[in-house]
Amino acid sequence: MARWLPRSADLTRFCQKLNRVKTLEDDMMETSFNRCLSTIDLTLLGIGGMVGSGLYVLTGTVAKEIAGPAVIVSFIIAGFASLLAALCYAEFGARVPKTGSAYMFTYVSVGEIWAFLIGWNVLLEYMIGGAAVARAWSGYLDSIFNHKIKNFTETHVGTWQVPFLAHYPDFLAAAILLVATAFISFGAKVSSWLNHVFSAISMGVILFILIMGFVLAQPKNWSAQEGGFAPYGLSGIMAGTATCFYAFVGFDVIAASSEEARNPQRAVPRAIAFSLGLATGAYILVSVVLTLMVPWHTLDPDSALADAFYRRGYAWAGFLVAAGSICAMNTVLLSNLFSLPRIVYAMAEDGLFFQVFSQVHPRTQVPVVGIVVFGLLMALLALVFDLEALVQFLSIGTLLAYTFVAASIIVLRFQQQKVDAPAPAAGGRPSPQSHEVPSTGELKEYESFSDKLQLVDRDKSKEHREPGQLKAAFEPYLEFLSDFYPGEVVTVAVVTLMVSAICLCSILVFGNTHLHLPTWSYSLLLVLFSLGFLLSLLLIWAHEQQHGTQTFQIPLVPLSPALSIVLNIYLMLKLSYMTWLRFAVWLLLGLLVYFGYGIWHSKENLREPRPQRVSARYVVFPSGSLEERVQAVQPSSQPAAGLPDTDTDDCKR
Repeated sequence: MARWLPRSADLTRFCQKLNRVKTLEDDMMETSFNRCLSTIDLTLLGIGGMVGSGLYVLTGTVAKEIAGPAVIVSFIIAGFASLLAALCYAEFGARVPKTGSAYMFTYVSVGEIWAFLIGWNVLLEYMIGGAAVARAWSGYLDSIFNHKIKNFTETHVGTWQVPFLAHYPDFLAAAILLVATAFISFGAKVSSWLNHVFSAISMGVILFILIMGFVLAQPKNWSAQEGGFAPYGLSGIMAGTATCFYAFVGFDVIAASSEEARNPQRAVPRAIAFSLGLATGAYILVSVVLTLMVPWHTLDPDSALADAFYRRGYAWAGFLVAAGSICAMNTVLLSNLFSLPRIVYAMAEDGLFFQVFSQVHPRTQVPVVGIVVFGLLMALLALVFDLEALVQFLSIGTLLAYTFVAASIIVLRFQQQKVDAPAPAAGGRPSPQSHEVPSTGELKEYESFSDKLQLVDRDKSKEHREPGQLKAAFEPYLEFLSDFYPGEVVTVAVVTLMVSAICLCSILVFGNTHLHLPTWSYSLLLVLFSLGFLLSLLLIWAHEQQHGTQTFQIPLVPLSPALSIVLNIYLMLKLSYMTWLRFAVWLLLGLLVYFGYGIWHSKENLREPRPQRVSARYVVFPSGSLEERVQAVQPSSQPAAGLPDTDTDDCKR
């Protein structure tokens, strides 16, 4: 029976396949896309992805039902929390200017299967998000015409009473998605120009709202007579923060567009910073004027801004607000349709998804197959499906992507920068000079057994330390960690940090409600998991990280990404169990696609060298140093005796 069990070597090789990372090209600026987007283009794309219908609906809902006028504080905290995730995207977008966003960032640092699952979840997130916005756009326009479109459809087409299907087919939502798909297919420049038009109108309306709002502001609406500034207290502010956080999830469109930016090393970080700053300012200021125009407890959650102007005697302003809302939703639609095909293209280009989606149109230089196919799928979702039950699914995909990108930043920052090995001499034999041991005692990397085999001189404490190695100041206290490969301890510490964060957030979310823990055990578990999190953080900080790169770097690593990880996990655990159940089903479908197609067609699978049999012998010299001789095993037709100098790799450890 033992012969049917997999060998340990096979299991090791299988795990290595799952966790292999993407090999980047030497020239990362080379692309089949058209690098035509400037910093302004990327900034407006980011603003369009963030400042959507949420500005016109979310502010009133949170103020009325969750936080009161303290929604302003909720947006400030949510903006800061989003900044932590945005800075991680900015560093990756500058260092790896390739399309794919979170999928690509995870692939180059964490591993293949994790990258595929992130891309798989982002794919569904964009499809549901685009379809939901299209239905909101249709409903908003229909409400302006007193629901005549809905009544006409129900009368002449009929209604459905089927679970998971909409009450009636929404032809208007499907039509707007098809029109947007056609415009996106014309190329990045056309898409950018269209986004400029809608963004300009939307920002003009926001400016009008702010000016008129401050003119009509009444400070008494924040007074104690109206309930005060924070009627729901700190708990209301934090609950509002969790809801407001999702208003800022659109900035990843900038990272997804980095392969079409003219100068991504500078444009991507700047565009993310500008767009997030402007979006946060818009949300905060609109919340201020909204709660100052009318008492917060009298707001209409469905159309707060339009209703506020109507009650102050400016009914005509409602039409401007409606126009701004529709234009804002158009920019979100364009953002979804712009990003989704590019992420699918990145997965297909790497061989993890069906190859047909990696085709780029030679004239428009966009993945037109992906745009058309997923545009049609999005239109079908908007036409027939009930999306209200699936909208919360958007949150878990986004938060999971943020978590992995933050973890990838830590792993990548403590990895050694890969340096191309010198090409072998003619005839396929390495030159004798490449096998000599340097007498200077500097660190030299060999790849006889694996790409991580490193043999270091005994006096390594005096050498220049590479990223991932223990800092010299901590070596006397943590000397046992010096024997690990550079970056290996950091990787283990990142996993421990994430496990500690999951346990810590689980106790915070479920400790008193679902688990009903006694006070002493609740406090004890909080202390234990907090210590595990902090110790992992300190262990990571005790190692050298990459410095002096020419691209943008997020400050305070590993603290900033670690805080982002904790926040994202906390918000994920606050989601309903049905969201997690649907998420698990979607993950299982993704694993079927990966193991049925992706793992076999991955380009990294084709790059893997065939295993070569080697023989090794070790010689201990009187000085105490260890010399290792490695030689490829000779075929039977060649003499097996002897170890020619030209066929061996000699080094000292």
